[in-house]
Amino acid sequence: MPDDDGLLASLRYLFADIIGDEDDGPPLLPDACPEHLGPVVSDAIQLLTTYQSASYASLYIDRLKRFVGRRGVDDTLLADIARLMAQRMAYEDAIRIAQLKLGEVNEAGGALAARSADDVKKFRLDELIDALPAIVADPVLGALDRLGWLRKNVSIRFSANNRFSVRRLRIEAGLKRWRLFSVRYAKERIWVERWLHMIDRSLTKQPAAAMAIIETATMIQGYGDPYRQGIADWHVIIDALAKPVFDGTLALPDLAGAIAEARAAIMPDPRQSSLKRKIAEIRARVPQA
Repeated sequence: MPDDDGLLASLRYLFADIIGDEDDGPPLLPDACPEHLGPVVSDAIQLLTTYQSASYASLYIDRLKRFVGRRGVDDTLLADIARLMAQRMAYEDAIRIAQLKLGEVNEAGGALAARSADDVKKFRLDELIDALPAIVADPVLGALDRLGWLRKNVSIRFSANNRFSVRRLRIEAGLKRWRLFSVRYAKERIWVERWLHMIDRSLTKQPAAAMAIIETATMIQGYGDPYRQGIADWHVIIDALAKPVFDGTLALPDLAGAIAEARAAIMPDPRQSSLKRKIAEIRARVPQA
């Protein structure tokens, strides 16, 4: 499980975001951060400040500090942690897509003729409901589940071709204030903390596999069905291979190779048949004690 310090840090920065405590401005780079990583981390700070807030960027820095200067974490590992963590913390939801579309408008100087074509994105219905606070989302999700509509796809148009559309984008982008109360954010926070926890355990138990664990973050992309599939596949690999190795219940000497082998077997299959079959093969090759 993620450590208590990570949970407390998340809650601390959530509270700062709620009360609007942004007086200190964007966070500074960690003191021991390698000089050549400065641009990567600075870009991440700017991204997350725009995405959510300065306090959210501070949470990113707080998480990154766990690995800065740590034994066994070279510049390459740290750079990948910094880059991939920023990408996952700036996860794609409808609010983010509205922000990006609005950014195109701003870059065009607000001229209608210069604006790009409409973007039509396909979300799952449960994914949209997850953007609400749990107190609202839970009963709605329960009702949708009973109706069998949880996985129903919904297309949303993000347009900037007239003043009304731009006003709608501004409203949607402005909903970022509520993002940290959402069911989706709670899930993403838990995922990031677990990913970092697995990196930490790998550095202790099997350092050669640390890069493979870090790179598993690339399994999770976008939104809709591909996003849900990536999350599900990630948990299967971590729960069936990485965690047992770190717990000492699976004597797998080359965890990195096993993860690569499992990832190569992934198919766009909600049942995960190919992946689970490959993992069973990998585990079967391990000599029994």
